[in-house]
Amino acid sequence: MSGPRVLIVEDDPELRDVLGRGLAEEGFETDAVSTGTEFLERVEQIRPDLLVVDIGLPDADGRDLCQAIRARGVQAPVLFLTARDALPDRVSGFDAGGDDYVTKPFALAEVVARLHALTRRSGGDGAIEAAGLRLDPVSHAVSCGSATAALTPTEFRLLARLLAHSGEAVRRRELVRAGWSYGAIVHDNTLDVYVARLRRKLRGLPGAPGIGTVHGVGYTIR
Repeated sequence: MSGPRVLIVEDDPELRDVLGRGLAEEGFETDAVSTGTEFLERVEQIRPDLLVVDIGLPDADGRDLCQAIRARGVQAPVLFLTARDALPDRVSGFDAGGDDYVTKPFALAEVVARLHALTRRSGGDGAIEAAGLRLDPVSHAVSCGSATAALTPTEFRLLARLLAHSGEAVRRRELVRAGWSYGAIVHDNTLDVYVARLRRKLRGLPGAPGIGTVHGVGYTIR
């Protein structure tokens, strides 16, 4: 049985080769390109399970690419590669729809571990039904009655945690653990941005509950 299919976009030929060969040896199916243009073409062609995206490409910012594929409905988890370790850069990556990141230089073992974690997280725990909503882990969508809204993997995980504790206050720390891989540095504002996105999507579903703020604690479905 073949492993998850990974599409890598990295302009450094040596690093691209190391990632491609290394991930293949770990059981992943790999495709690698060097530009944002090639990346967008290949995403449509092969529909990968995971994406490894260098932020600093010669023809595009990896965060812009992430936003572009999210707009096209591609929900595969995105692992950013970045030479920038400043907090605003990390936060902007999450805000663009990314799910995790590693900072260059990095060990291949860390990339492998983070991709495995993203694979586990993106699978979800099966369909969840609560508070009049249904979360589908296959399509990464939430529905209320006949209306449906697509979710990013991070949005899916956050809403799944809230629905698993419907009617209860879920602490911010719990939501961060549910939404992002272990070790990821997540700014408070990043969680708020994702909750705001979920609120907008739920408002677009007639009859859907909302997400309330429990001041000093976290959020709740109500």
